[in-house]
Amino acid sequence: MATSSQWIAGARPRTLPAAAAPVIVGTGAAAQLGSEDLLRGLLALGVALALQVGVNYANDYSDGVRGTDTDRVGPMRLTATGLARPRQVKLAAFAAFGVGSLLGLALVALSGQWWLIAVGAVSIAAGWYYTGGRRPYGYRGLGEVGVFVFFGLVAVLGTTYTQAGRISWPAAAGAVSIGLIACALLMVNNLRDIPTDALVGKRTLAVRLGDHRARRVYAAMVLLPIALAVACAFVAPWSLLVLLLVFPAGLLAFTVLVGARGFALVPVLAGTGAYELGFGVLLGLGLAL
Repeated sequence: MATSSQWIAGARPRTLPAAAAPVIVGTGAAAQLGSEDLLRGLLALGVALALQVGVNYANDYSDGVRGTDTDRVGPMRLTATGLARPRQVKLAAFAAFGVGSLLGLALVALSGQWWLIAVGAVSIAAGWYYTGGRRPYGYRGLGEVGVFVFFGLVAVLGTTYTQAGRISWPAAAGAVSIGLIACALLMVNNLRDIPTDALVGKRTLAVRLGDHRARRVYAAMVLLPIALAVACAFVAPWSLLVLLLVFPAGLLAFTVLVGARGFALVPVLAGTGAYELGFGVLLGLGLAL
């Protein structure tokens, strides 16, 4: 029987700050339009955190029952280690998705944009079928597509839209930027797992690209958002605050490009998550000022 601390670890709390980044950018973009709303922003944050926990438990369950987590480098998994029964982990995922749904309904009710319920339903389905179902799209190299769309475009633009009733091109630039960094987070995770994923038939984008090209793609995903943030400075000059992250971004890219692998990629994974949060805070603040 898993302890409470093991359940918390299974939720992968280190991923949660990165889940907050799109909400911060989206709220900053709403402020740039003169329509920020703290309550709606907090509800959007609750939705993002709940869905992230749901996705983490769903991946734990689905990868565990498939046997793809038996030999891996990285955070502890509840299902694969036998610390929790698969059904318990599955229920935990559904519970988190349920919390996210309730918070999302409250946000939709406040904004009056009822069509966003459909977007939320598709987002939850995307979270489950990333590794769940008969043909999980994450096993076919499409994980980054799902992450870019739902943890980038939908999360940022949805946050802005529910507060301002419209979106702007700085919001779109921020959404693309956050989506790219979220993809970088997934890419470095899958880069670390290429040897084991290839053996069990998990054809992630990193496996499909191969080690060398996956490293270059990661570097591009980390560095391109800096350029997009600089472009935002034409309407929001304080967006240049993101330039404070040039060195950390370069260091992450360099570490991966020179060939770090296995356990050496674990701090890069943590650093990429911290970079996403830092980017979200600085760009969100820059847009709001």
